[in-house]
Amino acid sequence: MRASHTDRERAIDVLKAGFSEGRLGQDEYEQRLSRATAAQTYGELNLLIGDLPQGPVPMPPAVPVRQQYPPVARTFLPAPPKTNGAAIGALVCGVLTPMYGITAIPAVILGHVAKAQIRKTGEEGSGLATGGLVLGWLAIGAVLLFIFAVVATNV
Repeated sequence: MRASHTDRERAIDVLKAGFSEGRLGQDEYEQRLSRATAAQTYGELNLLIGDLPQGPVPMPPAVPVRQQYPPVARTFLPAPPKTNGAAIGALVCGVLTPMYGITAIPAVILGHVAKAQIRKTGEEGSGLATGGLVLGWLAIGAVLLFIFAVVATNV
């Protein structure tokens, strides 16, 4: 395939980089430069620059600098926030609802209590409380739907 002016200029840039890096001597650089300006095809250009890097030589990754100071002792770090116990209870009751239907009511109650405590104290466990609330309310809704369906079929 025929080479364009841009292709020849790119090859000349590669030759210039090879010369400036010391990969080509003066005579060889001038010879290749004159042949690159006269090249008509990609094949001719590839013969001229095939043994040279096509861009900057990649540098090895930098070695990470070692930490200058020892790690902070655990006693000086703030304690991790606790998980709210009511939130854990709400989720456990919500998960047990399919086996023991009565645990839906404590799941809802504990979920609301946990949400209030978490807002006050900043403890962890908001997702657990929400999970308990959702499971509890779904179970209560399913029981009410079942009761209404039974009443409607008997009327």
